[in-house]
Amino acid sequence: MKNPRIHYIISLIIVVFLGIISRKINFIPLCFGDFLYAVMIYILIRIFLFKHRPFQVAIISLLICYSIEILQLYQADWIITLRETLFGRYVLGQGFLWTDLVAYTFGVAFSFIIEKNYFKKSHL
Repeated sequence: MKNPRIHYIISLIIVVFLGIISRKINFIPLCFGDFLYAVMIYILIRIFLFKHRPFQVAIISLLICYSIEILQLYQADWIITLRETLFGRYVLGQGFLWTDLVAYTFGVAFSFIIEKNYFKKSHL
């Protein structure tokens, strides 16, 4: 493929689709959606920072995921109102959970490992 970012864009679409479906199916644990959220953030960062090393992308992705989770501890009226919207619910979440941090860590680690073992070899 001439543009290797296409791999990431296709992966992003698949991950978003799986994430939405994971919230609709009752027997899928909620932490799987958080795992996929971290994978999605990793892919988005990779699309924009394509020239950076995968480890740098992983660190940036974790910082973003952790920041969004910690931001859930902030309970001002304006952000609570924002979280009640579809955008706010999907992007900002609704409540802080330590288990989400674990899911984000596994999601970013999974993405990093997949990239190191597959994506880089497929377009270098």
